[in-house]
Amino acid sequence: MRLALVADFDSRFPPHPATEDAVRHAALALDLPVHADWIATPELQERTNDRLQPFAALWIAPGSPYRSLDGALAAIRFARENNVPLLGTCGGFQHVVIEYARSVLGLADAAHAEYDPYASRLFISRLACSLAGQTMEVRLSPGTRAAQAYGRLLAREAYYCNFAINPEASGELFSRELVVSGTDENGEPRVIELTAHRFCVATLFVPQMQSRPSEPHPLVTAWLVAAASGG
Repeated sequence: MRLALVADFDSRFPPHPATEDAVRHAALALDLPVHADWIATPELQERTNDRLQPFAALWIAPGSPYRSLDGALAAIRFARENNVPLLGTCGGFQHVVIEYARSVLGLADAAHAEYDPYASRLFISRLACSLAGQTMEVRLSPGTRAAQAYGRLLAREAYYCNFAINPEASGELFSRELVVSGTDENGEPRVIELTAHRFCVATLFVPQMQSRPSEPHPLVTAWLVAAASGG
């Protein structure tokens, strides 16, 4: 089973090797033969469907700003429209928000402050206090895919980010289709998911940093199970 890891790979950036490791941990636990390919965002600016069609699932990995914002958004749109299991972490979370705001809500000017800090319609803004390097509690909502994957309603997760959902945009963003399935202790969104999708879960934290050979991360495992189910 082929998996696409979408980001501009850098072996010196800890979340990237950790992403490979997390896939390996979950695949071994499931006794599932997989092959994961890194795909750089500029490769997805054109002929996105052709490029991604061979893959059973996509992971939008950390590492923003991506070399191609359009390429990252095109990959997310492909997974959303074709019901392909999608996991987004850190920068992936942020870009799932932007893609949804632009493509589903029709807000073509929805912007990310890392690319355009002075945009008039920021859906992703810089955090007043960086979360990078912190490990914090996440509270999961009962009945969501995230809670089902964890099998509990509390978790502790590591962060690597300086950007999050702009609180002023939350009112426009969330509905019965896109929901918040995990928050921090202050109620700020830290996990989101598409309710009608086979598996589309995005986390502001980096679950791959917590994965171990003896304890694969439950979200990564759930993503692989969804990929293996074939719809």
